Amino acid sequence: MEEAGAGIFIVFYLAFIVLMIASMWKIFEKAGHPGWVALVPFYNTIIMLKIVGKPWWWLLFMFIPYAGAVWAIWTVNLMSLSYGKSTGYTFGILFLSPIFIPMLGFGDATYNGPAAADAAKHYPEYAEESI
Repeated sequence: MEEAGAGIFIVFYLAFIVLMIASMWKIFEKAGHPGWVALVPFYNTIIMLKIVGKPWWWLLFMFIPYAGAVWAIWTVNLMSLSYGKSTGYTFGILFLSPIFIPMLGFGDATYNGPAAADAAKHYPEYAEESI
């Protein structure tokens, strides 16, 4: 009986992974990048940083224990803003990612350009060079 439960768990887990990869694939394509980038570890984060308008070396900050979570959350927020969503949508991605990431990928959200670049236009004193 336990083997059947484990098999069902594995099926749902694999379905979840496929859904997340397909969603990220669509998110990258909406921003004009190839979808296969979603499959490549670290490179997908570098491209996501490019999409939101931040430099590649932000990835290094994400490896700092505890503080790295702040950089990752900031990047997720910039991703939401880059697709025309609010900061509230960021909370949705953080706490209910199996729902909000597919909504972003397969929904009607369109890529509006890097949110960080838009902020730099309005606040040039905070502008950073992007990749």
